[in-house]
Amino acid sequence: MKAIVYTKYGPPDVLQLKKVEKPTLKDNEILVKVHATSLNAGDLKMLRGDSFIIRIMNGLLKQKHRILGDDIAGCVETVGRKVKQFQPGDEVFGISDYGAFAEYRCVTEAKMKYLLLKPANMSFEEAAAISMAAIPALQGLRDKGKIQSGQKVLINGASGGVGTFAVQIAKSFGAEVTAVCSTKKLDLACSIGADHVIDYTKEDFTKNGQHYDLILDVAAHHSIFDFKRALSPTGIYVCIGGSMTQYIKAMLLGPLICLLGRKKMGSMFGNPTQKDYSFLIELFEARKIVPVIDRRYPLSEVAEALRYLEEGHARGKVIITMKDNTKT
Repeated sequence: MKAIVYTKYGPPDVLQLKKVEKPTLKDNEILVKVHATSLNAGDLKMLRGDSFIIRIMNGLLKQKHRILGDDIAGCVETVGRKVKQFQPGDEVFGISDYGAFAEYRCVTEAKMKYLLLKPANMSFEEAAAISMAAIPALQGLRDKGKIQSGQKVLINGASGGVGTFAVQIAKSFGAEVTAVCSTKKLDLACSIGADHVIDYTKEDFTKNGQHYDLILDVAAHHSIFDFKRALSPTGIYVCIGGSMTQYIKAMLLGPLICLLGRKKMGSMFGNPTQKDYSFLIELFEARKIVPVIDRRYPLSEVAEALRYLEEGHARGKVIITMKDNTKT
């Protein structure tokens, strides 16, 4: 099969399209023929290995995982004899835990909890856009942020993969949503339901005197003290993106700097569950969320796709398909 492989840490240039051995199915696994996958900021972090935490997770000098990619959408080709959950022909989507930048991916029984049957009215590309982006947006707003109808909610970094889902999910809960993004993406934020938009190149929302009940931070371009200033007296700040340094600061310093008040600050990683997948499917089928897809690249152009993502211009998700297609 064909796969995108890297054997050393570095920029997208180190990625290579290679023919590798098709995965050998074990009794407790399913073999998925991949139809589509998507790019995430984590792919770049894993590729570059530019933080000590990444190196600990994936190997200091040599990578444990030679094929990147977490989001997966495809068709079950074969099932192991011990597998009861899926059958050949099932269309599935979810998180594969690496290895999605390939034509086939074996998923173990332990990881099948991250897979769900794809609705018939959801395309493979739409399905590939959801998991790693919509799950943290949902859990950051609902579980960590305790979102309520009528609240003033700000999404910092509202035009990327996670941000576009966050705006729509917040609106589905009845919140008044302010989206922060660049000039060229203000129209996108409005089109997906934002009540207010702020161009961060022209205005600093942490200094304009406005206060928010909930801030979901995908970009982390301000200090945690700036975010605290923008919160209402009982507001909540949740960091789910940005640099690893900013994320750790939010995790460690957030609770400390709020000890004397009622504001809450912290960070979180998404933890996919079948229940949350089902909830997102309900939102999709009600058209309360629509995956925003910016560009599509064939598998052979993953390196170019990652360069585009790294430039920071993506409007929503960047999709990789196994079809021989051109960029759109």
